[in-house]
Amino acid sequence: MARANAAPYGAERGRLDDQPIVMLSDHAGHRRVRIAQHGAALLGFDVPRGDATQDLADGYRDGAEVIARAGSRFAIMVPFAGRIADARYEFDGHAQDLQPGATGAARTSRHGFVRDADFDIAALRADDRHAGVTLRTASIRPQPGYPYAIDLEVTFILDAGGLALEACMRNVGTHAAPCFFGWHPYFRLADSMVDGWQLQIPAQTLIRTNADLMALPGAAAHVALDDAPALDFREPRRLGGSILDQGYADLEADADGRIRTRLRDPSSGFGIAVWQERGVMHAFTADTASRDARRAIALEPMECMADAFNRPDCAQAIRLEPGAERRFRCGVEVES
Repeated sequence: MARANAAPYGAERGRLDDQPIVMLSDHAGHRRVRIAQHGAALLGFDVPRGDATQDLADGYRDGAEVIARAGSRFAIMVPFAGRIADARYEFDGHAQDLQPGATGAARTSRHGFVRDADFDIAALRADDRHAGVTLRTASIRPQPGYPYAIDLEVTFILDAGGLALEACMRNVGTHAAPCFFGWHPYFRLADSMVDGWQLQIPAQTLIRTNADLMALPGAAAHVALDDAPALDFREPRRLGGSILDQGYADLEADADGRIRTRLRDPSSGFGIAVWQERGVMHAFTADTASRDARRAIALEPMECMADAFNRPDCAQAIRLEPGAERRFRCGVEVES
């Protein structure tokens, strides 16, 4: 393995079975991050916990899981997050079909186009303040239902504040394009079910969906949490038997401008904060996960709600003009 340099922080290339990965290390703080180049998926985030180490990331465990990507664990979701209703949308007066010729249950499109992309390493660096890697892909190019071209860079930074992620989406085509970012991380605080953990989401509004988990049209999608007490996590409370696959909007930021969704194990006092600067938060208790159901929770920072390509109220937020770029920042802090 080739280490970037000998510093308090380290950055190096490695492998998980046959899959190339990147490792970022805080040697003094005994923290380590592992990221697959395939899909730019976070695999692990080891942090000290007493005399042991806790892996906060419930990511893929081997090379075969990285390729199979079941559950979209830590997926980078671009140019859209979540689902697109019936795999169809209209943009600038042009109807688009992401699944031409498909019918019935085959008409599904979710989580964007880069889960199977092999990202290149654009930069790998470490010094006395942080370790970082920038991963780049040009795989978002014209295809059925998406006649646009987007360059994507995703930068991971490990520093004293935790793990930060910055996505840069750049329209390299000749026409405006619909594009927005989402991240699909799964977190585990202990070797137990999520039922005993506490969740806090600083939202004022619930995103109401239909049976297909698509947001209802227009204003019907927005429900004040005062009117949905069973799904109200504005104050920290135990998850219990709550089954969540739910979006939250109108998020309130802390004084430093970061919006923090908090997850805590009250039996140990150990917890994390998933932060973002804008957008919505989607919480999923992994009840339908094919592996370790309800033993991790997905807390997904998203720039817009799912099916944003079909929502007039999201039209400006998703629009990316030719030559323009847009950035989205989020990350994880450890709170104990």
